[in-house]
Amino acid sequence: MGVVTYNYDSTSPVAPARLFKAFVLEADKVWPIAAPHAIKSIEVEANPGPGSIVKINFVEGLPFQYMKHQIGGHDENKFSYSYSLIEGGPLGDKLEKINYENKFEAAVGGGSVCKSSMKFYTFGDYVITEDEIKALIKGSEGVYKAIEAYLLANPDACN
Repeated sequence: MGVVTYNYDSTSPVAPARLFKAFVLEADKVWPIAAPHAIKSIEVEANPGPGSIVKINFVEGLPFQYMKHQIGGHDENKFSYSYSLIEGGPLGDKLEKINYENKFEAAVGGGSVCKSSMKFYTFGDYVITEDEIKALIKGSEGVYKAIEAYLLANPDACN
């Protein structure tokens, strides 16, 4: 097994607290409304705390039916959270799991920066390329931007 780490930043005009709430605390409610083109539903196993499993079900026609995340934890004061993609989605037969550590920070001039660190755990001697990583990021950006647009259009959401 190999491990490849990739860091990625994404900017948004939305404040860190609102993004954190939409992506972490209220994801099961917000995502299907904000991104109905991609997300059918989100199922949270028991309490959404460390070790819990979250299953994201995608709409028909997308390359994946679902994916499961295992929650690592979150810090509401620092707007940070971690999880691992452990089943479904882009894992296939080449990736064992992907660990994510994300933090929303205030950006100069308003809005926020999401700082992400991803660790790709591969099977055998497979080496994931930067182009493959960028393609995975591009795929998830559609949902990210849909949630951002929802928050901008609904100023009372996730306050």
